[in-house]
Amino acid sequence: MSERLLGIYEKLVLRHPLAAIIFIILLAVGMAFGLPNFKLDASADSLTLEHDTALDYFRETLQHYGSSDFLVVTYTPNEGDLFDDASLNTLAQMSDELKTISGVANVTSILDVPLLYSPKVTVSQLKEEPRTLRNPDTDRDLARKEFLESPIYRKLILSPDGQTTALMATMELDRQYLTLVRQRDSLRLKRDTEGLSPEEEIELKRVSKEFLDYRTARAVEEHQRVAEIREKMAQFKDRAQIFLGGPSMITADMIEFIKSDLRIFGTGIVLFIIATLAIIFRQIRWVVLPLLTCVLSVEIMLGYLSWIDWRLTVISSNFVALLLIITLALTIHLIVRYRELQTDNPEQSQLELVRGTVSYMARPCLYTVLTTGVAFVSLVVSDIRPVIDFGWMMTMGIALALTLAFIVIPAGMMLIGKGKNNDKGDNSAAYTMIFARFTENHGKLVLTLALLAGVISCWGISQLQVENRFIDYFRSDTEIYQGLSVIDEKLGGTTPLDIILDAPPVPPMPTVTEDDPFAEEDPFAADDPFAADDPFASDDPFGDESPKSNDDKPNSYWFTGVGLQDLSKIHNYLDSLPEVGKVSSLVTIADVAEDLMEHKLNDLELAFVRRSLSPENAALLFDPYIDDELNQARITLRIKETGSELKRPELLANIRSYIVDEVGLQDDQVHFTSLLVLYNNMLQSLFRSQILTLGAVFLGIMVMFMVLFRSISISLIAMLPNMLAATVVLGGMGLARIPLDMMTITIAAITVGIGVDNSIHYITRFKREFAVDRDYLAAMHRAHGSIGRALFYTAITIIVGFSILSLSNFIPSVYFGLLTGLAMLTALLGSMTLLPKLILIFKPLGK
Repeated sequence: MSERLLGIYEKLVLRHPLAAIIFIILLAVGMAFGLPNFKLDASADSLTLEHDTALDYFRETLQHYGSSDFLVVTYTPNEGDLFDDASLNTLAQMSDELKTISGVANVTSILDVPLLYSPKVTVSQLKEEPRTLRNPDTDRDLARKEFLESPIYRKLILSPDGQTTALMATMELDRQYLTLVRQRDSLRLKRDTEGLSPEEEIELKRVSKEFLDYRTARAVEEHQRVAEIREKMAQFKDRAQIFLGGPSMITADMIEFIKSDLRIFGTGIVLFIIATLAIIFRQIRWVVLPLLTCVLSVEIMLGYLSWIDWRLTVISSNFVALLLIITLALTIHLIVRYRELQTDNPEQSQLELVRGTVSYMARPCLYTVLTTGVAFVSLVVSDIRPVIDFGWMMTMGIALALTLAFIVIPAGMMLIGKGKNNDKGDNSAAYTMIFARFTENHGKLVLTLALLAGVISCWGISQLQVENRFIDYFRSDTEIYQGLSVIDEKLGGTTPLDIILDAPPVPPMPTVTEDDPFAEEDPFAADDPFAADDPFASDDPFGDESPKSNDDKPNSYWFTGVGLQDLSKIHNYLDSLPEVGKVSSLVTIADVAEDLMEHKLNDLELAFVRRSLSPENAALLFDPYIDDELNQARITLRIKETGSELKRPELLANIRSYIVDEVGLQDDQVHFTSLLVLYNNMLQSLFRSQILTLGAVFLGIMVMFMVLFRSISISLIAMLPNMLAATVVLGGMGLARIPLDMMTITIAAITVGIGVDNSIHYITRFKREFAVDRDYLAAMHRAHGSIGRALFYTAITIIVGFSILSLSNFIPSVYFGLLTGLAMLTALLGSMTLLPKLILIFKPLGK
């Protein structure tokens, strides 16, 4: 720190310590008033890519095919048979309870679906109100057989053993939500590509605020709805095994996981900090001051985020633990240096000791914060919004931590006074000197082990993958895991995938002149003979205009012989894939119709079958799979995540290849959508994000090193241990088959960002010790015995502190904690062995 800046700092902080502390406390109190507005966000929007065109297409399909938000309640009776009176009565009661819940559009179960083979109906009977299990005269054995064998219900509504079924509660389509989010995203895209006019900037702020407020209210309603469903279903758990599944339930539970992690791990890390500081320093002052600094940094940051309504997600919620640890590391470095000065210069006044501490530590601490900030800022190159937010939050947080550490700790020292110094050396110095002696006596072994670790880690990196199962994000004893397992293994798969097929373009009709002898009247232009009793002349639930009958709709290519032939090829191919559970499409109704009429149907008969469907039958068999206005067909399938090696990109590529190459459709006619596609897009961006992130980190830190050390050789030497640490962590993930995901994508950047602090502190101290006698070996031992202790303290604190995350119910948080601990251990070993050995070999400070 320059003399001028030190003078200003001394005047503001050291000579007015009480005023400095009061200012920070008043700031914290002001931020605390925002905490009641603190919010968490675990919505699907927080886990998708920025400007993902697939997301916009997905929202567009919701307008045509209905809501994708649903809750599934699995049901397995504890006693008796699923089809006996007691079990069906319980199922009926559960269904009735679900229907009473606000926001539930409809509830579907084996009690409500049309039965076509119990007994077998005729085509003319399709126009009548369908038979269901609720009819007292229904043959339940035939119904069980139909659910197990019918192409409509097979692998969908009843488990192979006939004892597990499910109720699906479909939520009402929230059109206001879709309108607001699409307005916001279109303005965001224009802002990032073309730029906005002043009026459009104002509109973007207005729409963003309106959408955020609406989503907040909607999230509260969804959370209450899930809680209400759980409460209503709990009364039946003495009669059946019941699990909940579905996007709404997962979102609600993930928010609870985040809250639990913040409470448990925040408290656990604070208690750990207290214990660590007490063991290290054995003085109450050196417990209170660092703890106060850590708590203030987190409280002020959370308060600020609450004031500006910047919400924590599953990923950014970990910033609390990281900020606590980084703040603690800064305070430890200041305290260790102060105690060294007090031991060496006991005659100096408190002002001189504190000024010397600040002057000595200002530059290395500033550069450690800058390099750590570079690591976190690099996360903004990701296309994943929660990762971007996490990067900015941590960058702001560590800047605040530096400011508080250099105000609260020195000001606190001035207020408390010198006191008794009990720094007589401790066991940590003995440990750090072991590293010094090992480096001196076994330098070749250090290099060999580092090289071996690098080679093995590079091979591990080649095994790194992004494929993972969403179910593996949760512990096996959670309801999310258990519910998803039952649905996946017994009821046709968990993850939805929709394939939307556009009809081939219709060739233009030749122009007919008056002299054309073939210009006869169109025989099909007459009144439709089926128009009299159209069972589909009901209100269109998605239309904004007056309802239209089927006669007003254009003829669909897909429900003709030619269209169904293409669909049948695709349907059968999908059904043959091991990753695919249940497949549903227009082929299902066509197969049933042909079975009922006992012959292959022509186009006229297909049209007749369509108009013969009652509204109830049409809603189940036809409407979800065709859009006449867009001339589209929809194939829905559910992917099984358990029991198979699911590789989403290969699966999607193979399906597209078959449809284009084997069936003959054009590539632009085929569209994939639904949660599987959005999730896959996010995962596949991780590799690119990881490469860009690491590249940005290393480049930024190298520039910092050049400015700090003014030496290319020292900068390269300082980079090597950190590159090795990042390599070991990524290689370890590959060897342990831990995939890259939303959480682990940040590990490499964090490893380099925090680990590089060790290099800065060590080299800074080594240079000062070397200047004493220009003896490399002696400088190394003195550096290990001084700054090495602080490095040892902070590394052990980080390793043990983050291991607390292993208790989380959210598995990515567990990996995050354990991998961060591994990263810090590797960085510590590199800084205490490889880094000094490289300095001894290359002698970058001169002879």
